[in-house]
Amino acid sequence: MKKTRIRKFIGFLILSVILLGFIGFVEKQSQYKTYQGLEVQIQGVSGLYFVDSKEIESLIQEGFPDLKVGMILEEVPLKEIEDRLKGHPFVKNADAIVGQKGILQLWIEQHQPIARITRPLAADAYITTEGKIIPTSPSYTSRVLILYGAQLEKLLDQGEVITEMPELMGLIRFINGDEFWKAQITEVEVNSKTDIRLYQQVGRQVIELGDAGNLADKFKRIQIFYSEILPRKGWDAYERVSVKFKEQIVCE
Repeated sequence: MKKTRIRKFIGFLILSVILLGFIGFVEKQSQYKTYQGLEVQIQGVSGLYFVDSKEIESLIQEGFPDLKVGMILEEVPLKEIEDRLKGHPFVKNADAIVGQKGILQLWIEQHQPIARITRPLAADAYITTEGKIIPTSPSYTSRVLILYGAQLEKLLDQGEVITEMPELMGLIRFINGDEFWKAQITEVEVNSKTDIRLYQQVGRQVIELGDAGNLADKFKRIQIFYSEILPRKGWDAYERVSVKFKEQIVCE
């Protein structure tokens, strides 16, 4: 009799444990079907972050005040969240997905600056790898090629480089793509489409490039100036070097 009662008790105990485990499992699965929090992953640019996780979280909280723990996952506005993030000036692309545990995961790709437009009486701006013009960051500075000049005001009005002066992107990429020129050319003065001047890290000569066409040929002639003319005449012999005319190196 006692053995029967003990068996019943043990059976009841096992059944209770199984039932409690099942209830916990169901509650956990139900929990995973609701919004449980936010995680932000930001792809850095050369170790720099022009936007941080706290800024992204604040952007989401301000734009989606109803996004709180417990919201049904189907009601989380993923597309709208992505669109809002893409509207941030430093965000190139954004993906929003919900993980298995109900965590909203945000993947942020930043714009990559390749040149900086400087202005004495107004705010500076960056030019990105895609030719988009974005504001500078109050928190971080990217050490890139410096540009200035009257022609750049037109580009700033357009908000991008490709439409108004695509050849300028070719010049920036040419300089950045060569280790020597990237180190030697520190500033580019863009007065007009046909009046571009280069300033060097070493050497006081202003290099008159003319327009941004035939870059390989023009920089080849600048290299000839360095390797053949300067050794004979000296670094201080000339103040101006022009390669804007075909097959010519004019030194004054």
